[in-house]
Amino acid sequence: MPTVGHCPAAWVYILASRPHGALYVGATEFVGKRLWEHRNGLVAGHTRKYGICRLVYIECHASMIAALRRERQIKKWRRQWKVELIESLNPDWREIDQDWGSPVESALPPS
Repeated sequence: MPTVGHCPAAWVYILASRPHGALYVGATEFVGKRLWEHRNGLVAGHTRKYGICRLVYIECHASMIAALRRERQIKKWRRQWKVELIESLNPDWREIDQDWGSPVESALPPS
C-alpha cells in the first residue's frame, strides 16, 4: 500500500461502511484531509448517510486529471468489480490508513 506523502499529485480512494458494506469512490489531492472530513461528517450525502468512512483501497496518480478520470471509470463499474479491486490489495478489508504508522491528522495539508 502507498503511504501518505509518497504521491506526487492525487489519490483515488474507496471507502466502505464495513467489510462488504456500502462503498464510496472519490479522488483528492489531500487524502488525510479528505478522510478526516468523511470521518467527522463534514461531507454531506452518501458517505455521511451510510457511515462510510473506512479507507479500504487507494491509488496514487501523477495528476488530478488522471485521478478524476480513474475515479469516473471505477464509479461506472459493477459493485463486484469494485469488491475484486479492493480485495486484490486488501483481502481482509482492513482500514489501510491504520497501516501507515501515523494518524490521518498528521497528513493534513498546512493551513
